Amino acid sequence: MADAASQVLLGSGLTILSQPLMYVKVLIQVGYEPLPPTIGRNIFGRQVCQLPGLFCYAQHIASIDGKRGLFTGLTPRLCSGVLGTVVHGKVLQHYQECDKVEDLGPGNVQKEVTPSFDQVIKETTREMMARSAATLITHPFHVITLRSMVQFIGRESKYCGLYDSIVTIYREEGILGFFAGLIPRLLGDIISLWLCNSLAYLVNTYALDSGVSTMSEMKSYSQAVTGFFASMLTYPFVLVSNLMAVNNCGLAGGCPPYSPIYTSWIDCWCMLQKEGNMSRGNSLFFRKVPFGKTYCCDLRMLI
Repeated sequence: MADAASQVLLGSGLTILSQPLMYVKVLIQVGYEPLPPTIGRNIFGRQVCQLPGLFCYAQHIASIDGKRGLFTGLTPRLCSGVLGTVVHGKVLQHYQECDKVEDLGPGNVQKEVTPSFDQVIKETTREMMARSAATLITHPFHVITLRSMVQFIGRESKYCGLYDSIVTIYREEGILGFFAGLIPRLLGDIISLWLCNSLAYLVNTYALDSGVSTMSEMKSYSQAVTGFFASMLTYPFVLVSNLMAVNNCGLAGGCPPYSPIYTSWIDCWCMLQKEGNMSRGNSLFFRKVPFGKTYCCDLRMLI
């Protein structure tokens, strides 16, 4: 019980600290660029025309809504985080209780030190079920969070309170409105999890020497690296999920002429891929001007 409470408190603290970052990221993902490009330098020191990064974007939001405005959508996101942590822990606890006899059997310590591929599959499957259950339960709060943020574009106040947002979505879109963008989000989580755990197993089994004294530390590093690599590969699923969550919801940021109306998440995926925008919002610091976009940027300064 104490572990669950500490996880909830830690997760809530990280959520509060990262809220401005997510706010900026979401607005960039939907394609909102209120600031013109500036002349900067890339990692090679060459002058380039680039879009403003995280801090400039955050300052722009704060100049309009104040510093409190950077925490728009925090309440439903906190609800999502707390509920997701509880559901995730309950599902894993259920599996552990059903498997107590096997866990107490001989050879358990050896399995933890050098896990077999069957054990990796078993643990990954359980983690997948726990994450999927948490995502399914918390997705309505995720949708409300995203729509609360995207309101900044058109200066609407349609999704302000948690209760009012629930009533609005149910009245206009029914139950399915709470699960807009769920499929690509689930697919991204599942693919990322299996990629991460499979790659980590291969690296730990065939690339690292078990005789090294810092073996456990090396394995933790490999898990982090493979997790980062998997999240990079599955980022398009995150982007498509967020776009579908706000698409055609009555906000300026999700409707024409600002944004096209997608018939499905596959249609959204194909259109983004055709435009070359599958990584939009992935970087918050070194942001290139998208190909084909026109901004008021004096390119003569680049010569």
